[in-house]
Amino acid sequence: MKSISKKIFSIILIGLVVSCSVSKKAADGKSGKDGVDSAIQNSNTTNTVALSKGEVAALDIKKSMEYLASDELEGRNTGTPGIEKAAVFIEKYLETNNIRPYFETYRDSFNLKDIVGYNIVGVVEGNDPKLKNEYVILGGHYDHIGFGKEVNGDTIANGANDDASGTIAAMEFAKHFAKSKTNKRSILVTLYSAEEMGLKGSAHLAKRLKNEGLDAYTMINFEMIGVPRAADKSMAYMSGYERSNFAKTLNRYAGEEVVGFFPKAKEFNLFMRSDNYPFYKEFNIPAHAISTFDFTNFEYYHHVDDEADKMDYEHMTSFINKMIPALEGMMNASTKEVALGND
Repeated sequence: MKSISKKIFSIILIGLVVSCSVSKKAADGKSGKDGVDSAIQNSNTTNTVALSKGEVAALDIKKSMEYLASDELEGRNTGTPGIEKAAVFIEKYLETNNIRPYFETYRDSFNLKDIVGYNIVGVVEGNDPKLKNEYVILGGHYDHIGFGKEVNGDTIANGANDDASGTIAAMEFAKHFAKSKTNKRSILVTLYSAEEMGLKGSAHLAKRLKNEGLDAYTMINFEMIGVPRAADKSMAYMSGYERSNFAKTLNRYAGEEVVGFFPKAKEFNLFMRSDNYPFYKEFNIPAHAISTFDFTNFEYYHHVDDEADKMDYEHMTSFINKMIPALEGMMNASTKEVALGND
């Protein structure tokens, strides 16, 4: 793991399959789909739903994905013409959706020996005179590994799930709040390069923001959310789950268990393997990665077949739309509800 609408009233089909209850016991003995304390009840149904005003559309996600994970970008390796094309695409997206640059331009540049990398950073200002000075950081890495082992003549590692999916999620959240203007706290949308080189981009940005005195409240990194988990699991999971009350807070505002506990996350050291970690180190704040890839539901990690046509756009749309009220509730609380706890 190192390394959403032009017509907002569009009607799409989204399969929402959720369990009757999330209060069952998991393998670790805790309640909840993945062992999370919860008493939230869900109906077991598959619905055809119409988008409400402000929701994200699957076609918008798919359009972004088909470019970011296209062969034209040649796997988006840091320092290549392909990632430059990705950066320009993201900058135009942010500008078109009235998400202004946080710095003088959208780019936060850094050097890795003879390679120049750049994170893309936009801001959606909060609407509360006081709370807007506190920032919620949303991120994902837009780089990938470039080329991989040849399969049937294909050597381009397109990086659709890893991590065009998380990048697009962060972009769609920023677009939603830039249009709805319902966030009291300010939002930084941060897209990183050089994640695949060892979290170099996020480390540079976290240190810069810390040195500039940013009042960072929380950070969420979206890492590989392009494929769904098994029906008996929570929709997503959060790395470092027990380090804070972040997941429980998000689920309370979502009205259901969207983000669960993944028992193997600690075993795989996922908390320290994604772009949330530098923000945790620099700011000592709740900073986590949210993912729907759990090592059992997608076989193309760092593989040339991690392609746009293998992404589940209904799943991605459902995840993003479920997260919107969760994020809004957390962003707009009068106090900083999310806090670090004991691991």
